[in-house]
Amino acid sequence: MKAVGIDLSAGQLGKARERWPGVEGMELHQTDALTYLAGRSTVFDAVYSVFGASWFTDPVPLLPVVHASLRPGGVFAFSQRPPVEGCYGCQASYIPRGPGEDPAVVKRWDYEPDVWALILKEHGYVDVSASVIAPPPGSRRTGTLLVRAVRGGQG
Repeated sequence: MKAVGIDLSAGQLGKARERWPGVEGMELHQTDALTYLAGRSTVFDAVYSVFGASWFTDPVPLLPVVHASLRPGGVFAFSQRPPVEGCYGCQASYIPRGPGEDPAVVKRWDYEPDVWALILKEHGYVDVSASVIAPPPGSRRTGTLLVRAVRGGQG
């Protein structure tokens, strides 16, 4: 089996290498998912984004590239924070950096589960499910948006 990990963060890739040292068939790449997938002819059984590309990349260019990267019947699944009520579409935040540096601007795309389902279906995905699961017991109050969609159509 081959597993490919993609992240913009060298730190996150370092954590992956520490967590799964010597895993046969694992590749890690420091880039963004859209660039990686658009530049390859590799076909995947599944593409999974954990608080990653599906949240931080405009779905209009991302969803067709993911769709084309999946075998027919392949699964695209992702998780991210659910949207803040009333704040939908592209949102932006300033993330502080070091002293004397301008903050980084981070964009993210937030939609309610039913809107994600509609967007995915408009891009050729079928058997779409999207829901927010409750947070684990404890002090946290924010759940997690879980989305699963299957590549429709033929190769």
